[in-house]
Amino acid sequence: MATPRTVAFYTLGCKLNYSETSSIGRLFEDNGYGEVKFEDGANIYVINTCSVTDFADKKCRQIVRRALKFSPDAFIVVVGCYAQLKPKEIAEIPGVDLVLGAAEKFKILDYIDDLSKSPDKGMVQAGDIQEVNVFTNAFSFGDRTRSFLKIQDGCDYKCTFCTIPLARGKSRSDTVENVVANAKKIAEKGVKEIVLTGVNIGDFGNGTEVIEGVKPKKDAMFIDLIKELDKIEDLERFRISSIEPNLCTDEVIEFVAQSDLFVPHFHMPLQSGNNKQLKMMRRRYKRELYVERVQKIRHLMPHCAIGVDVIVGFPGETEEDFLVTYNFLKDLDITYLHVFTYSERPNTLAAEMQDTVPMQERRRRNEMLRILSEKKKRAFYSRFLGRRRDVLFEAHKDKNLMTGFTDNYLKIEAPIDPDLINKISTVQLMNILDSGNIEVIIMDIPEGVFDHV
Repeated sequence: MATPRTVAFYTLGCKLNYSETSSIGRLFEDNGYGEVKFEDGANIYVINTCSVTDFADKKCRQIVRRALKFSPDAFIVVVGCYAQLKPKEIAEIPGVDLVLGAAEKFKILDYIDDLSKSPDKGMVQAGDIQEVNVFTNAFSFGDRTRSFLKIQDGCDYKCTFCTIPLARGKSRSDTVENVVANAKKIAEKGVKEIVLTGVNIGDFGNGTEVIEGVKPKKDAMFIDLIKELDKIEDLERFRISSIEPNLCTDEVIEFVAQSDLFVPHFHMPLQSGNNKQLKMMRRRYKRELYVERVQKIRHLMPHCAIGVDVIVGFPGETEEDFLVTYNFLKDLDITYLHVFTYSERPNTLAAEMQDTVPMQERRRRNEMLRILSEKKKRAFYSRFLGRRRDVLFEAHKDKNLMTGFTDNYLKIEAPIDPDLINKISTVQLMNILDSGNIEVIIMDIPEGVFDHV
């Protein structure tokens, strides 16, 4: 086919997916393609999928239809976790021309020139995930105020509900030197905040390549990486996207507490506040360890935001079990919850478990925790009203507004001032708005000149 000159992207899922989409976009740009908005009609559409969210197949079909509505003759390429797990199913979606697996997505340009529009089904290039053994670095730039920097991929954990190891393979990491080099490159572009992302970033240091099933000995740990990143100049903030509680060590917490660049914000997956469910999930900790981590953070950083992932309706979770989790979270000094309704995933052990919870009951439990999360978040926000904090401002879809996050992840809202976009400014936190964001007064003082406690 004649080489198309425009490409558009649609990304589903996590920060890691956004970092990889951005890097794939730069591959196209470096080869003479122009990126356009999704609705502007492109020659090529690249859809980066997720397997964690429900209805992955339905969502993928919707996006394919939308792309063809804007550009009926476009070539549709589907990549990402769902593409690795269900490549043949995706290839049969009307309009899909190419499906690329975990390793192949970064070689996308090798396939584009040979792509032809097929009325039947798309071409599949998705190898065995067990053979994916190389780390491919990625970071987002240009589409957000913050940059998502990929430091690790894959996972060696065997959680019974999770398909990520099947979609992304074994745990593998970048090198400290390369992560630092990428961070400096991002800082040179004027980005103020970098979010470290991956599948299991606390497991950083597993080496860049797995040879004949044997991993190289770790020559660095996550703590070694963040200590080196903390030395970078011309950057304002690092944020840790998510870290397992068993890997969020006292050393990591103590370092963040005294760091110049790492912000007071931890997001630690819990999944259940009930040891019975944690064992069935094959998580690597008990709830008692989670409490220790929260208490350690609170002792050193009373102002720190603490986010929690939790799953409701896991097989065997009785009403009594759920209430144990609910009360555990109610009594825990955390900031907000990300609540997931359990859904069966093919080829996982949990999908074969007995005593499934009716979907209506799963949704009821989800709603209970969602309401608890809103109460927790509002209480945390209220603690800082009348105080001053630093905010990184960014544009909002409402052209009359700008939003931003404080270092400790309070979301603020203010009338637009273009001169403040992508800048860190000191604000006084005033009121909680109907939107849930905080109304602020922008202070005419140097940033950082106040008490952070």
